[in-house]
Amino acid sequence: MNLRRLKYFVKIVDIGSLTQAADVLYIAQPALSQQLATLEGEVRQQLLVRTKRGVTPTEAGKALYRHAQIILRQCEQAQSDMDAAGRGLSGQVSVGLAPGTAAATLGMPLLRTVRARHPGVLLYLNESYGTLLSELIMNGRMDMAVLYGDKKVHGLTFVPLLQEELFLVGPSSLPRPGESVRLEDLARTELFLPRPYNTVRKLVNEAFQRAGLAAPNVVAEIESAITLNAVVDGGLGMTILPSSMAREMVGAGTAWLSRIVEPGIEAPLALCQSDHLPLSEPAQAVKEILLELVGDLLGQAQSSDTAAQP
Repeated sequence: MNLRRLKYFVKIVDIGSLTQAADVLYIAQPALSQQLATLEGEVRQQLLVRTKRGVTPTEAGKALYRHAQIILRQCEQAQSDMDAAGRGLSGQVSVGLAPGTAAATLGMPLLRTVRARHPGVLLYLNESYGTLLSELIMNGRMDMAVLYGDKKVHGLTFVPLLQEELFLVGPSSLPRPGESVRLEDLARTELFLPRPYNTVRKLVNEAFQRAGLAAPNVVAEIESAITLNAVVDGGLGMTILPSSMAREMVGAGTAWLSRIVEPGIEAPLALCQSDHLPLSEPAQAVKEILLELVGDLLGQAQSSDTAAQP
């Protein structure tokens, strides 16, 4: 196998069409087909199945696709590290930030700090849900991400950053329970929450189960932070959010929040990266900046809590 054929193969799988892949790669389709045939001959496996809609990978093709992504990414990192030798850091670094978490507040500080310290680094920020970000990291298509999670996952490692408390958030048109609300008092409350695979929803469901309560009374499932904000702002009902997103919503002046207690619920925010793919030098530098910014964020939160105490 050579790297050029691997690049061609990955592009074909990504696009799902030999014709379109040939256009993107600026080579003739017969030449691309010949490169694919040579690759299949080298590995002695059929890698793609041709259909009326295009091409799809076989099981062997899927396995090669996963490894090819990792191999090509490592080659890019090696080239980037060699290019950076003897001069300032440069290269591409991809960072995922889960929306609706404290991670979302790190975007601007991260951009400013990276630009100031390492102007040669091209930073790519991706705001997506944790499941997608973790998949990108496992596939070698993203360097790291800040998201909720602390459970061991094959192919990933999690560095704990901070714990975010969950709050009940409601519109000003509905009565506020008080500074805090007991979990059992939420048993009959109509809630707008994300779908069950969302980390916050999982934490809420698990808390209800441990407390011996029936499942939360969910009247609608909403993944979009913007739509959840609109639901509360429009007076439709209440939701449960991490402290960062809850305080941001309350800051608009149209909502209130109450800390969930007895028991409280906390969401673990962590830095996620591959457990087997090493970070490039630029990525390692960005990771250090991220950890530094999270430390500042944690210090600010502690100061706010201290100031809020009577």
